[in-house]
Amino acid sequence: MDQPKIERLLRLMQMLSGPTYYTLEDMAQALGMSERTVYRYIDTFRSAGYSVDRVHGNVFRMATMKRPYPDLSKIVYFSEEEAYIVNRIIDSLDNTNALKQGLHRKLAAIYDSTSIADYVDKRTNAANIQALSDAARAKVMAVLKNYESSHSGDIRDRRVEPFAFTTNYLDVWCFDPEDGLNKRFKIARIDSVEVLDEPWASEALHSSSQIDAFRMSGPGHYHVRLRLSLRAKNLLVEEYPLAEKDLGKSGGAYIFDAEVCALEGVGRFVSGLAADIEILEGDELRDYIRRYAAEHLVNI
Repeated sequence: MDQPKIERLLRLMQMLSGPTYYTLEDMAQALGMSERTVYRYIDTFRSAGYSVDRVHGNVFRMATMKRPYPDLSKIVYFSEEEAYIVNRIIDSLDNTNALKQGLHRKLAAIYDSTSIADYVDKRTNAANIQALSDAARAKVMAVLKNYESSHSGDIRDRRVEPFAFTTNYLDVWCFDPEDGLNKRFKIARIDSVEVLDEPWASEALHSSSQIDAFRMSGPGHYHVRLRLSLRAKNLLVEEYPLAEKDLGKSGGAYIFDAEVCALEGVGRFVSGLAADIEILEGDELRDYIRRYAAEHLVNI
């Protein structure tokens, strides 16, 4: 499509979505084209996923969601792993499939990018994410009501300074004044969020970490290289979809080669499939598995 056509399409979109109502004749005259061409452009918008309604007569408008309808971007979230799978499914469609580009366009219309780096679970999570986001922007404290901690094994309120989300909105990074540490809290384990009218006291200490393919975070960077059987490869991809990006093939085996943030995640996976995985590189990982086996498997 040449530049003049693109400009006319953009101007037509502005006219259809602006505060003034235009007839088909008005738009054709303003854009210097026939009414038939304007109508064809409207059909182009519709095929791209936009809703263009006839208000009355020859007056057309791009439809907008009325207030009673929810904001989809605040309700529907996909994790990074889910986004990876969704995009793979869409990309697997044949390029001649008319639905393929339409799906990409509609997803991009809802999210900031086609990576869909958001999180879908339930509407209560959307409310908690919004409250935490408000607290982070205002730089105030928040209370995570009835937080279920798998680490300490208790359920109680946590008074924290929320300051960042993981890229998939599964977790929120907070500074916990109780023990002076930055922690990653699971959104799904929060009952509700109370935003306090109390400013942060420890902003200079705020710091977040990356999350590896095994959903672990931490300050460390450990290089691991593993040889996996077909069975181990399949289980790895099924349980940790993002790990597929770091997989290659060598002969009849699969090679996982990546940096991990902590040894617990990859260590648990390798320990459970010891007969199907060979550690090619990663002395720290070997030491971790030996210590884990000595401490936890001695009585089995």
